[in-house]
Amino acid sequence: MVTELLKKYIWLVQTFIRAGEKGLSLEEISSRWEDRFDSSYSRRTFNNHREAVYEVFGIQIGCNRSTNRYFIEYSEDVSDENAETAWMINTFTVNNMLSLGKERLSGRVSVEDIPSGHRYLTSIMEAMTENYEIVISYRKYTSSEAERYTLRPFAVKEFAKRWYLVAYCIEREGLRVYGLDRIQEMEITGSTFRMDKDFDVEQLFATSFGIYIPHEKGRTIIFRSTPKEANFLRDLPIHKSQKELSYKDVRKRFPDVRPTDENVYFEIFVCPDDALTMEFCKHGRRIEVLSPADIREQIATELRAAAQLYASEGTLK
Repeated sequence: MVTELLKKYIWLVQTFIRAGEKGLSLEEISSRWEDRFDSSYSRRTFNNHREAVYEVFGIQIGCNRSTNRYFIEYSEDVSDENAETAWMINTFTVNNMLSLGKERLSGRVSVEDIPSGHRYLTSIMEAMTENYEIVISYRKYTSSEAERYTLRPFAVKEFAKRWYLVAYCIEREGLRVYGLDRIQEMEITGSTFRMDKDFDVEQLFATSFGIYIPHEKGRTIIFRSTPKEANFLRDLPIHKSQKELSYKDVRKRFPDVRPTDENVYFEIFVCPDDALTMEFCKHGRRIEVLSPADIREQIATELRAAAQLYASEGTLK
């Protein structure tokens, strides 16, 4: 039931994205709904779905009262800038299309096989919508046995194409993050909780890289890249706070830089952790972290250790 509802919410969002700025009238929406789902679509049902789309995805379907046409407010944000929402919508859409046309699309769509944890995603989102507590059986990667926790599900977050649950744990008396792929069992209880109206998952992770809740202040990290790598970084930034620095800004911080320097300079504001170190390391010599000095040294130490592994002939012993 929940999965079917989510499919309908996704369909509604995608329909408005395709309509663009022109939007759709209620009659046009109803007609397309009837063609797709073979059932009538009342104004009341549409308004209920509008509210649900906002609660689940944070997407506002507005109405131009002068034309009585509906549209997605800031649709460019939905399709481009809000990568996590866009990825979630696209994932549901692809899965839905595959289920509708398995034979026609067979051999033409490739989906990466990763432990995303989507099995419990819809049930968790249902619990979030009604503010129900849930009970999970959860096994960490570092443990051989599962533990049971009673959780108040605050939010879901996607990182590296895996889903995570941000929840208040009753037993541990604090906010924790749980990988959905590590959940072995889950049930929705009949107990409800009051959600903090000021809670904002984007704000919580504003200075975080990945899924770790930051407990320290963020720091400004400056790095430079080759021109070719910069093209990728502009489309796929290392962090949401990433900004490209002008030559004037670079000279203020690094007076030795000359106009002939072809490197591109960036800065991010983030709380550093091991995941960020690994992110910089994977770019190899195409990226160089310049400051702070201690972050630069951490990355250098990791790269030296990796290089040492390849210093010998590499024979197994």
